[in-house]
Amino acid sequence: MIVVALKGLILHEGQALLLRRSDTDETGPGTWEFPGGKLEFGEKLEDALAREIEEETGLRTAAGELLYAATFLTNPERQVVLLTYACRITGDFMPVALSPEHSGYRWVSPEEFGDWLPAPILAELASSAAARRLGFG
Repeated sequence: MIVVALKGLILHEGQALLLRRSDTDETGPGTWEFPGGKLEFGEKLEDALAREIEEETGLRTAAGELLYAATFLTNPERQVVLLTYACRITGDFMPVALSPEHSGYRWVSPEEFGDWLPAPILAELASSAAARRLGFG
């Protein structure tokens, strides 16, 4: 099975939003990540990302530039294609309202990414010309 997942690096006042996966999550319990989720059949990429971010955080966003694309296996039967976009908040800034999929959140500066994000995400950001140009790599 191939799954397309979308993530958004949301920058607000110089800090990016990270979410902590719940301890019961099947892939990566307790790890930190950018908000996002799976593409549903028939959805446009940017619409799916905006929907997932709003479901997970309550924030309304718009996708900007594609920062990186990656693929990996979560098990021998499941491959994930991951697309990570730079995003901006649209409308008024609101407090984050977490969904049950996550157990915490924090706003961190790009310089702090190494303290929170898994090594594979850091490597993708570091190798991305778009992420480096925007100050994330």
